[in-house]
Amino acid sequence: MSEQFLYFLQQMFNGVTLGSTYALIAIGYTMVYGIIGMINFAHGEVYMIGSYVSFMIIAALMMMGIDTSWLLVAAGFVGAIVIASAYGWSIERVAYRPVRSSKRLIALISAIGMSIFLQNYVSLTEGSRDVALPSLFNGQWTVGSSDNFTATITTMQLVIWMVTFIAMLALTLFIRYSRMGRACRACAEDLKMASLLGINTDRVIALTFVIGAAMAAVAGVLLGQFYGVINPYIGFMAGMKAFTAAVLGGIGSIPGAMIGGADPRYRRSALFCLSQYGI
Repeated sequence: MSEQFLYFLQQMFNGVTLGSTYALIAIGYTMVYGIIGMINFAHGEVYMIGSYVSFMIIAALMMMGIDTSWLLVAAGFVGAIVIASAYGWSIERVAYRPVRSSKRLIALISAIGMSIFLQNYVSLTEGSRDVALPSLFNGQWTVGSSDNFTATITTMQLVIWMVTFIAMLALTLFIRYSRMGRACRACAEDLKMASLLGINTDRVIALTFVIGAAMAAVAGVLLGQFYGVINPYIGFMAGMKAFTAAVLGGIGSIPGAMIGGADPRYRRSALFCLSQYGI
C-alpha cells in the first residue's frame, strides 16, 4: 500500500473514533432542542462529569485489587451514567424549567451560568490540573505499512466503535418502539398538542435531559480512556464540537446528530489524501 493511502486510512480510523463519540454528545443537544427549542449549553460539562465519575470508580476498584479491564470499564459506565443522568435531571429542574416560558436570552444565560458553575465546582473539588487515567486497553493491530508510515487500529478504537453502535441502536429502538419514546416524538412534533392529549410534557422534557446526559456520560468514559487525560475544562470544547455536529446534521434530528458527528479535522486530512488520487 502507498504511504498516502495508509495515511488516509489512519485518519479515517481516527475520524470515525472521535466522530462517533461526538455524535453521542450531540444527541443530547438535538433531543432537547427538538422538544423545547433551547440549547443546553451545560451539556458539555455533563460529559466532563461522566469522565471524572468513571475515573474515580475505576481507580477505587483497582485499589481494591480488581484488574479485569472489561469489569472496570463496565463499572465506570454504570456509575457515570447514573451520576450524569442525575445531573441532567437537576439541570432541567434548576436551570431550564423555571425559565422555560421566558425569553430565549434568559434561558441561554441560565444555561451558560450552569455550565460555569459545574466547571468551577469540579475544579474546586477535584483540582484544576490534568488527571491521568489508567490505560485499560493497550493492544493494537497493524492494518498496513510502508517504509515511512504504519496504519494501525487500537483495541480502544474497536471498543469505542462497538459501544457507540450499541448505544445508538438502543436509543433508536427506545425512541421508535417504547411508550416514552413515542411520547418524546409526539412532544417534538407539537408540545402543546401533546399536552392537550394527556402526555406529561414536563416528564418527557426531563427524560430527554436524562437520556442526553446518559449518552454524554458514555462518551465521557470512552474519550477519557482514549485520550488518557481529563481535566475540568474538557467539556467546553467537546460540547462545542458536538453542538457543531448537531447543527450540521440538522438540529432536532437524532439521525442527523449521529451522521453529523464526523470530525472535520480528520475529514480534511482524509480529503487531502483523496485529492492526491484526483478524486
